[in-house]
Amino acid sequence: MKLLCKLILGAALVAGAWLTQAHAADLKIGFIDADRINRESVPAERATKKLEKEFAPREQELRKLEQQIKTLQGQLEKDSLTMSESDRRSRESELGRQTREYQRLQREFREDLNLRRNEELAALFERANKVIRGIAEAEKFDLILQEAVYRSPRIDITDKVLKALSAEK
Repeated sequence: MKLLCKLILGAALVAGAWLTQAHAADLKIGFIDADRINRESVPAERATKKLEKEFAPREQELRKLEQQIKTLQGQLEKDSLTMSESDRRSRESELGRQTREYQRLQREFREDLNLRRNEELAALFERANKVIRGIAEAEKFDLILQEAVYRSPRIDITDKVLKALSAEK
């Protein structure tokens, strides 16, 4: 009885392995390079330009404040020997205040820019995922991967996705 069970189980395992191999041969897999979509797609380029335009005034303000700090620091270094002690302390205090303000504004700028960039990336990948789903359905893909340790160029459909994204309005 035990021998019969082992034979049946062995036969089932062999049949299962054979069916899995046969089914895997019909499996159609694709790969997309998310970094390329983020760098090279038309919507990504538009989002980058939009962010640059949106944050340009604040960036200019930061540059202006940085230049004021450098000027104040240069004056302080140049005139510190001829200034009175109270005048020197007053300018050092002003320099410290402006430096802290600059650092605060710079930190807020980076946080706001990162937040907006993440929002734009999320919108981009939402659009890209719709395009990828469309390609997958039209070309009957079973699986499309976004990350892989290795992938063959034969299964890379990134160019198709980039072309489809550029065709969108």
